[in-house]
Amino acid sequence: MTTVAAPAPVIETTVEDALLRSIRIPPRPSLLVDLQRELADPDPSPRRIARIIGNDVGMSGALLKLANSPYFGAARKAKSVEQAINFLGINQCAALLTGLLARQAIAGDDAALDSFWETSARRAQALVFTSRKLRIAPPDIAHTFGLFCDIGVPLLMQRFPDYQDTFAAAQHDPARKITAIEDARHSTNHAAIGCLLARNWGLSPDVSWAILHHHDYEVMDDDATDDAVRSLIALSVLAEKGIQRYNGNGDSLEWDKGGEAACAHLGLTEDETDDLLDELHETFHIDHQ
Repeated sequence: MTTVAAPAPVIETTVEDALLRSIRIPPRPSLLVDLQRELADPDPSPRRIARIIGNDVGMSGALLKLANSPYFGAARKAKSVEQAINFLGINQCAALLTGLLARQAIAGDDAALDSFWETSARRAQALVFTSRKLRIAPPDIAHTFGLFCDIGVPLLMQRFPDYQDTFAAAQHDPARKITAIEDARHSTNHAAIGCLLARNWGLSPDVSWAILHHHDYEVMDDDATDDAVRSLIALSVLAEKGIQRYNGNGDSLEWDKGGEAACAHLGLTEDETDDLLDELHETFHIDHQ
């Protein structure tokens, strides 16, 4: 009796799968791997963490400079990485280093990229400020989400020559989601790519999911979505309003789309929202001096 071998399964490759493989997602830096391994220890050591960071002189200097910036308003200036860790805390320093590594991994001299990182830093500042004021998210998680929220944008800029035009057009659309416009033009969007990078880099699941859904404002009313994720998204809408105001733009289309849902989730009245935005505006000015 002759046995006929079963045909090999046919694995279909979608256009989206092929597209994702064509987008360069920077690998997780070895320094971040070592840092996360130490942080996973039940009793992480500031001294061992300082030694890990100290192996990269450039990162050590950049971390110290950031830790001593007006952004943190520290009364004392750290003279070493270990001091910075002791002053700011292990998790906050890890969040700062992760952001620095992201900037190193997605390097470039393009003016648009410089503007992107400036806005990302401003958003991270706003997320930390509002998370502390409202006591609804750990500052290091808020900081990481703020920095990585739009991390897919520069990756798509590298992949598609016309993506910058797409993103600019999407930001000025008063009705449609930014991600929907990106999907229509490029079969993917910056939130999906950002989520993929966050997962590849071992970032918090809350950060990954918040990145994926940060333009899906309806999730703020969805009890099936984790409250921590909804809170981060709500804070990002508030941050966007604050950034637009700081840049001299009275209107914010993202605020028009998601502001009401964000305030409802955060439990903020209109007056409380205005007061919080005023404080955030003042914080931006102090940091810029």
